[in-house]
Amino acid sequence: MHQMRWVLGFVVLLACSGLAFAQMAKTEDHTVSQVLDHAVRGVEGEFVPAAEAMPEDKYSFAPTGGEFKGVRTFAQQVKHVAAVNYIIGASILVEKPPVELGGENGPDSITSKADIMKFLKDSFAYAHKAVSSVNEKNMTDPIKFPFGDSKTTRLGMATLVVGHCFDHYGQMVEYLRMNGIVPPASR
Repeated sequence: MHQMRWVLGFVVLLACSGLAFAQMAKTEDHTVSQVLDHAVRGVEGEFVPAAEAMPEDKYSFAPTGGEFKGVRTFAQQVKHVAAVNYIIGASILVEKPPVELGGENGPDSITSKADIMKFLKDSFAYAHKAVSSVNEKNMTDPIKFPFGDSKTTRLGMATLVVGHCFDHYGQMVEYLRMNGIVPPASR
């Protein structure tokens, strides 16, 4: 009986290994731009629903208790991320942003939730365009870093889109929870 368990265990292990190898064989090779676009799509899938989850009357919310003096409001967080998406995208594409930004906090003229959400979604569309232009030949070419007088690479800027968005996403999650809203990704 004990030997039968070992044999059965070995057969199960062998079958699982076969499934794992079959799954690996199905995996396609991806280009750099596809991998980067997938990463941007991932953060967009978390960030946009979080921005949509906050009611418009709470878009002006900023924490006040504790060490929160001078922090951005929820709306300012969203506009900042959108503006930086445009700045980073333009850096990758080596062009001027396609919209007037007014700096990394976004245009002062954009104030309603609907306009902020459009600005955000359009910024992600532009980020997708930018990261889709990154390839094996140009990913490490030096380009101007948009936040100083140094150089960077397209690959570095493309990864910055994701890191920057997730940094502010974490702050927005706190703002949502402080207002009794469970972030969509946590539901």
